Amino acid sequence: MLNKYARAFVTKLLTPIARLLAKLGISPDVVTTVGTLGVCFGALGFYPRGEFLVGTLVITAFVFFDTLDGTMARMSNRSTRWGAFLDSTLDRISDASIFGGLVLWYAGSGANAIMAGLALACLILGMVVSYARARAEGLGMTANVGIAERAERLVVVLVATGFVGLGMPEIVLKVVLALLAVASLVTVVQRMLEVRRQALADRL
Repeated sequence: MLNKYARAFVTKLLTPIARLLAKLGISPDVVTTVGTLGVCFGALGFYPRGEFLVGTLVITAFVFFDTLDGTMARMSNRSTRWGAFLDSTLDRISDASIFGGLVLWYAGSGANAIMAGLALACLILGMVVSYARARAEGLGMTANVGIAERAERLVVVLVATGFVGLGMPEIVLKVVLALLAVASLVTVVQRMLEVRRQALADRL
């Protein structure tokens, strides 16, 4: 639900910018790549140093590129399978950099093994969530079910990390990471069951 309504709202806001960039001849692929580089810079440049607020603000600014590139592609009729592949692949890099930045902080100067473990669990399970859907589609099935879609995971972790950067107790981020890890695990199981249901139905 968050993915559906939030994306529609952001798309409406970014449409004028997308139209301008398209007129300037800027490729959606360039926007996709710049957005990913910006997210990685914010996550890996600031989170490992404990600068959660600045890192979150930088990441948030570049996360909007994820919607901007798609809007540009549709407006200019440049939606391609390559563009979709590039976007999905770079999304995984962006997600990994965010949780990876938290892992680096808590495994290093942050010195909190539990937080490092939770962030690592979110990173790994988030990758498996995405892989399960991609693998299912590669086999001619669907697996677009689950309680922890990418948009929800990103919004929740960025809001929590940003607030901790503003001075909120670290327990807030610990709870959020734990819930995200559990929700991601549940989503993996949901997608596995959905693919199994389809696979069994094909036998009949």
